[in-house]
Amino acid sequence: MDVTGVMSRDAQRSAAGSVDVATEPVEAGPLASVAGALWRGVTYAARTVGVPAGVRGLAVELAYTAVHLSLYPWGLIDEVLRPAGTFVHHRTDALSPSQRSLVVSDMDASTTPVLLVHGIVDNRSIFALLARQLRRRGFGVVHAVNFSVLTAFTGDIRDAARELGHHVERICASTGADRVHIVGHSLGGLMARYYVQRLGGDARVDTLVTLGTPHRGSLIAHFLPPTRVPQQLCPASDLVRELEEPAPGCRTHVVAVWSKQDQLIIPQSHARLEHPDLQVTEVTLEHVGHLSMTIDPEVVHLVSRLLARRPLRAGRDQRALAG
Repeated sequence: MDVTGVMSRDAQRSAAGSVDVATEPVEAGPLASVAGALWRGVTYAARTVGVPAGVRGLAVELAYTAVHLSLYPWGLIDEVLRPAGTFVHHRTDALSPSQRSLVVSDMDASTTPVLLVHGIVDNRSIFALLARQLRRRGFGVVHAVNFSVLTAFTGDIRDAARELGHHVERICASTGADRVHIVGHSLGGLMARYYVQRLGGDARVDTLVTLGTPHRGSLIAHFLPPTRVPQQLCPASDLVRELEEPAPGCRTHVVAVWSKQDQLIIPQSHARLEHPDLQVTEVTLEHVGHLSMTIDPEVVHLVSRLLARRPLRAGRDQRALAG
């Protein structure tokens, strides 16, 4: 795992200079494009099945996919049983002293609500483990929202981002908080980024974490039904181009987590976030699948620290960076 901070326009441009030239040719002919796609396929296969860590990552992804499918119905039922979610509960006295450590060390971080936003045709069950771990680490208000499964086929990412803004306002009204953190998986990260970058959501969102989000689209979208959302997820779509427009003064800190073994973001580098006006911390994973990003222990550990704005330290954090 590697973590890179990008905090200024000059730093972003210097970093982009070494990345874009190597990975995204400006003008490539059809033959070069096919050769590039074949080479990316070969290197992906080598990373996935050519090393023990890749095989282990694939096994974890398959196992978690099966577990998630079994939890999927509960994600729908839970919304009916608890429509208010958990953001009405603030008590932490049932936690052990170690679990309350975040509250003691950083009251602002522990009382800032965390909103979890799922991806395409998914629901809040994808965050079952992550939500539990965040609460155990002292975040008092962790709420997961459900979007309609039809959003992927009959909806629009811009409209979903506006609805996300309404959810944020309701959470702030219910908790008395001025700002929230958002963790968005896959499409959920793109909704949240649009809200932050284009709808003034940076006034409400302190930190946005995107997990496996197709910031520059994914070629997989070409194989989905030709409705509005899949079209918006295609590389160079109108929405992708809109998000590349200037966003001066954006106040939200963005943590972009992406994996070189992601099965659904093609090419995987399209989950990277490079924008001259955004403050970005990039977390690069080597052998973690698309779904299992939400349960990877090192991701949970680093995300919880970054949400609390706690600096990374020697020891476990350094092992995570080197892993």
